[in-house]
Amino acid sequence: MKLFDAHCHLQDKRVIDKAPELISAALAVGVTNFAVNGTSEKDWDLVKEMGEMYPSVIPCFGIHPWFIADRSPHWLNTLRMLFETTPTAAVGEIGLDKSPLAAGIDYSDQLAVFRPQLELAKELNKPVAAHCIDAFDDLLEIMRSVGPFPAGVILHSFNGTAEVVPKLAELGAYFSLSGWFTYIDEKIAKNTLKSIPSDRFLLETDSPDGLPKSDESSEPILNEPANIVAVLEYVSNLSNIKKEDLAELTYGNTVRLFSYPGSKLL
Repeated sequence: MKLFDAHCHLQDKRVIDKAPELISAALAVGVTNFAVNGTSEKDWDLVKEMGEMYPSVIPCFGIHPWFIADRSPHWLNTLRMLFETTPTAAVGEIGLDKSPLAAGIDYSDQLAVFRPQLELAKELNKPVAAHCIDAFDDLLEIMRSVGPFPAGVILHSFNGTAEVVPKLAELGAYFSLSGWFTYIDEKIAKNTLKSIPSDRFLLETDSPDGLPKSDESSEPILNEPANIVAVLEYVSNLSNIKKEDLAELTYGNTVRLFSYPGSKLL
């Protein structure tokens, strides 16, 4: 059974020293690849190095909405040049966030950083990983004005409603479910699962965050890519799709998505 972690942050300072062990543990349970997403200029070099060091790591570069205040005046040029020197890379993590998690972060500034990154992904014909919390109306409006996106927009740790799924899907969106999905009300989660087209369905861990819900008190505080198996089992039970079939489906979708020109997967 093969699995593909469609979104994680192994460059995070909390786990980077353990990255070799975390990658080995995930490979042992069938994870073949990891899309490692940068979040600011400060970690792009780490992601680039990780992509060069590990054949299984797909590097991704972007500015996350929580870290836009840290950007330099020439951030977009730096990002563009990074893609020129790293053809294996995808775009991400970018996004919009109106939730309390983004309290104090200027939303108009988020928009000013989000749009050019989305335009760059479109221009480069690369998939882009997007964080979106409580901002789906704006996301949809911007995607409609910039898109469609034949290379794909990955709505990572998707927590939107079933109603927004078809509108986003027609523009090229993929819907990636992480351990955060295990905390959503089951009725809502089931409706969401029913709404996602089978060819747009992905699984991820969002490691080192997004630890799947568990009754075991011995669970570690931080999440790791090997825990994608727990996400697979949860979604399998909720959707009544056999675990092996769901793994095959999501693996195929993710490989196709990350098979852009210059990708390691080609």
